[in-house]
Amino acid sequence: MTFAGISWRRLAFILLIAWGAFHHWQQRAEQHGPGVIAADSPIQQPVSHAIPFQLNGYQITPLADISLHARVLSTQQYRLDRAAQLSPVDLALGWGRMSDETVLSQISMSQSGRFYFWRVEQFPIPREEIEQHSANMHMVPADPRIARQLTAIHVGQRVRIQGQLIEAKGRDGWTWRSSLTRNDTGNGACELVLVKSLLVE
Repeated sequence: MTFAGISWRRLAFILLIAWGAFHHWQQRAEQHGPGVIAADSPIQQPVSHAIPFQLNGYQITPLADISLHARVLSTQQYRLDRAAQLSPVDLALGWGRMSDETVLSQISMSQSGRFYFWRVEQFPIPREEIEQHSANMHMVPADPRIARQLTAIHVGQRVRIQGQLIEAKGRDGWTWRSSLTRNDTGNGACELVLVKSLLVE
């Protein structure tokens, strides 16, 4: 079968190449040179009187207000898991010395299955500092404009985010709850962030 003179096999190959090129473009690292480019840790305040609301068919309960300025260490889009109905993009973010290219050049990072992984041959900074100054965050866009911004972010950029850490509940009892501390690791340690304001630098 052909489409405008192009076989389906060739069309599929062209589309695969185009997708690969887009993914490579999105993952290209923006360079800043040595030095910390996002010095401060996220600022977090508990929500005293949380009022649940509906978003994409889920009940959302705010847990804390959060404001952060961080460097993007890795980005991963999701489309097939249930969580993608709320969070189509995960960002691995770093601040303090985890925003310094001198440090980051010695750390290999990746994302998969809603987790953020890192590996070193030799620690450039203490392990605890890596764990407490970087995080994988599940981004929940508050509106379509922010959703488009999130999918265009690439490694090395800096982001300023204002929003809330939340808990999401489905009608069938499915629950997804944000971590509320920077000190945890492993399953349940990621932040679930309702992004109300996003500035990409």
